[in-house]
Amino acid sequence: MSNIIITSDSTTDLSPELRTRYGIKLLPLGVVLGDKLYTDGVDLTPDDIYAHHEKTGQLPKTNASNIDDCIEFFRPLVDEGKTVIHFTISSEMSSNFNNTRLAAEEFDNVYVIDSRNLSTGGGLLMVAAAEMAANGMQAEEIIKKIADLIPCVDASFVIDNLEYLHKGGRCSAVAMFGANLLKLKPCIQVKDGKMDVRKKYRGKYSVVLKEYIEEQLSNPDDIICDRVFITHAGCDAQMVNELVELVKAKGIFKEVFMTRAGCTVSAHCGADTLGILFIRKSPLA
Repeated sequence: MSNIIITSDSTTDLSPELRTRYGIKLLPLGVVLGDKLYTDGVDLTPDDIYAHHEKTGQLPKTNASNIDDCIEFFRPLVDEGKTVIHFTISSEMSSNFNNTRLAAEEFDNVYVIDSRNLSTGGGLLMVAAAEMAANGMQAEEIIKKIADLIPCVDASFVIDNLEYLHKGGRCSAVAMFGANLLKLKPCIQVKDGKMDVRKKYRGKYSVVLKEYIEEQLSNPDDIICDRVFITHAGCDAQMVNELVELVKAKGIFKEVFMTRAGCTVSAHCGADTLGILFIRKSPLA
């Protein structure tokens, strides 16, 4: 049995079932909503964020884990004799990687990986690392192989409404007005650790999502077929189920997982955001 444990901050959006399956532990981020500090996924859910926004118009702010929090998280794992491989949200999006890296310097067997991603983009890497550990790989070899996979993670989301991006300062009022007027649905791609608009779809959201998935899976020969995540932030359940069945019908992936985005993605993108995330055989162009 491996003495390696895979951990991450709470932005990786793996379901409780998958965390149990792979023995993964989370270090939750703080979320400030109104004048109160909450703990991501512990005493605050995305639906709480949506309800607060609907009532007040306010969006939350996420807090990176401080160095002391990270040390307290790692210490009992190290005391159990574990070697820790810890994943963080992209360092381009948060100071969490740097704080966690500094905390890890207190220990000899804690390794911190900048996922260069968010949500289940990082979750894909964690599951891959957990499977490598279960197959007997040592930490140094796992870290090297994960470094090779990071540029190959294909993580993107299509957003139905730009209000949250606008209020978060990531979309101008003019752009939001034009997008809403033309019924544009932007596709946000994560590449080189940053989020950017890859494409703008137009039309009814449920139709756009089918077009988006067809395009994402149009080159199956370049896809690692182990697993895919369909991750959403409070989308219509029937629509999500139809999209899951659409992906399964392609017969590309051995496992198809549907997950709900946590507080971080939900706070930035809002409800009615959905993405398909998987790993390619070659780095993103």
